[in-house]
Amino acid sequence: MQKLSLNQSLQQRLSPQQIQFIKLLQIPSAELEQRIEEELEINPALEEGMDIDERVKDEYDDDYDGGDDHDDYGEYGEYETYEGLDVKQYLNQDDYAGYKMQGDGWGDDDRDAMPVVATSTLAESLVQQLGFLRLDARQEVIGMQLIGSIEEDGYIRRPLRSICNDLAFTQNIYTNEEEVTGLLKKIQTFEPAGIGARDLRECLILQLERKDQDDISVETAIKIIDAYFDEFTKKHYEKIQRRLDIDDDTLKNSIKVITRLNPKPGSIGNGDSAAAYLMADFIVTNNNGKLDVILNSKNAPELRVSRSFAEMLDTYDKTDKNGSAQHKSIKETVTFVKQKLDAAKWFIDAIKQRQQTLLKTMKSIVEFQHEFFLDGDESKLKPMILKDIANRIDMDISTVSRVANSKSVQADFGIYPLKYFFSEGIATDSGEDASSREVKNILKELIENEPKNSPLSDDKLEKLLNKRGYNIARRTVAKYREQLNIPVARLRKQL
Repeated sequence: MQKLSLNQSLQQRLSPQQIQFIKLLQIPSAELEQRIEEELEINPALEEGMDIDERVKDEYDDDYDGGDDHDDYGEYGEYETYEGLDVKQYLNQDDYAGYKMQGDGWGDDDRDAMPVVATSTLAESLVQQLGFLRLDARQEVIGMQLIGSIEEDGYIRRPLRSICNDLAFTQNIYTNEEEVTGLLKKIQTFEPAGIGARDLRECLILQLERKDQDDISVETAIKIIDAYFDEFTKKHYEKIQRRLDIDDDTLKNSIKVITRLNPKPGSIGNGDSAAAYLMADFIVTNNNGKLDVILNSKNAPELRVSRSFAEMLDTYDKTDKNGSAQHKSIKETVTFVKQKLDAAKWFIDAIKQRQQTLLKTMKSIVEFQHEFFLDGDESKLKPMILKDIANRIDMDISTVSRVANSKSVQADFGIYPLKYFFSEGIATDSGEDASSREVKNILKELIENEPKNSPLSDDKLEKLLNKRGYNIARRTVAKYREQLNIPVARLRKQL
């Protein structure tokens, strides 16, 4: 007996324009110029517009209100589809102009005052990032030794046991591979992604772990490198596909993700400058107690829709309406030209929305961490999680996460990765979130006050934290303890 049933489900699918915005939002400023150049190459309807008079800019700002476009674009910048547009809407593109935000880049009068990234080598970049970890003197020496062991291509090939011996002979510091490995893992979180890897497999894994874990292509790519690295290097793709039980598209997309990773994170192209890695996405300046936030988008050119391409559409459209013998051919040409014009408008909108979202998020972070940005005193940093900023700017947590990923801010006292200001949220009995920094401080306090002849195990530490209202698992206790470079209980025992 056959039965007919009807199931109704609601699915949310991102439009191509939303996907484009998400991808643009994720990339740091150092890569934005290259992305724009790629778009300029493939789309003849898009061009750089270097000189736009104030009248045109004012008209553009009036059209887009220059303010919070959240309601117009949606969470991911949902753009109008431009279906069935009148050809006239493509004309007078100088009136449409391009994007140019206040505080977006530097004018001639500002160039002399533009903060310059002082770091010129990869080693200096890593040393600067090491300073963000708040290490004690011993840990800092070990970290410096590790950085000094990183080769030009970004790898550490010297065995960690040998590095332990180097520290004993040259620095009079006696350590073990466990402690050195703990510090190496911290260095492997630095920019550029993949730095400090001990082999190619680890280098690729480190880069993949920074990508969107919700992306099935990224998730599969991690599985391929983690479990089937030998098969991947030998291009035994059919074997990988069978073992992972994935379709052709997933395999193809995952391979594409992997092949776009950087096998030599210590160098950029043919150059060896770390400054490109440290190009700050934001610049915060303290003007007599008033904090100003701007986007460091000097590398992003102004864009506009090509007027000549729009006029071409008008010409073809008129020919089409006059009933030419080549009606079908002209219609196809008109369709092609419209598609390119649509793509150009969408890209300009996506860039503009990217800039607005970045600036809105960074301003909220600076407001939240106002005391820190006044003088750089790290003791003034407040516990802050992604949800705090998402609530302030009325956006999704995933959007804030994409902004924070691989972005940095330059203040008067140094350059900081945005991830530095965020900490994990730990649920408490009161229903509120506590930052991981807060929990780590309590964990450190518990261990410092433990009986020296009977140190607390991770299980006991978990129970003590639970009693204080922190809903934390033992494995998280172990992770935080390792991040604090505190050994396991049996190694802390003193007779």
